[in-house]
Amino acid sequence: MSSESASRPLALPARPSVSAALKEWAVVCKALEDGRQVLLLRKGGILEYRQGFEVKHHIFLLYPTYEHQSRDLIQADYADELDNILQNAPKMGKNRISSYAKVVKVEQVTNKSVLQKLHKFHIWNDQYVDARMNYNPKKPMHAILLRVFKMNKPFEVEVKAEWAGCKSWIPVESLMPDPNDDSIYNEHLSVLDNWKFNKTVAEIQEILT
Repeated sequence: MSSESASRPLALPARPSVSAALKEWAVVCKALEDGRQVLLLRKGGILEYRQGFEVKHHIFLLYPTYEHQSRDLIQADYADELDNILQNAPKMGKNRISSYAKVVKVEQVTNKSVLQKLHKFHIWNDQYVDARMNYNPKKPMHAILLRVFKMNKPFEVEVKAEWAGCKSWIPVESLMPDPNDDSIYNEHLSVLDNWKFNKTVAEIQEILT
């Protein structure tokens, strides 16, 4: 488990201050927008920082990616959603951003039994979670609890070559014509209401502490 400082909830700004987008599977972005998934599990890829994945931004856009997704790595109750996502994927060279997330809690997890207890809070199956846990075994897994919001104004972007590869963050100024346009965000468009979200946080806190 993490140190005390890693387990404390993170303080969040009163309004969005978004400087980056996080790349994540399109099917996971959809699950986050549906409220089916509320956390991410990250270790970091080959282009990450030497110490592994870092939560550098506590509010960020969700940037859907279409590489490496597989039904074989998704829990059965959500696997069919991948087919719908691939059928409705943006045109070649385009992408669509429709949500953003706030980090509520970050916990470093080194115990597989803890990950198993988080099963219902994400869509990955045991095969995927085990593979991620076993990758670079000296590094801990980061469990990142998110509150997700739909964009007030979803927008389409031109995909750039420099965004490709196994790196997590895209600077927001390279995505948006006006990164300071607050009108695209809406704090009232949380995908989970306060009661449901607070209940979920309490359940996850109990697992992680």
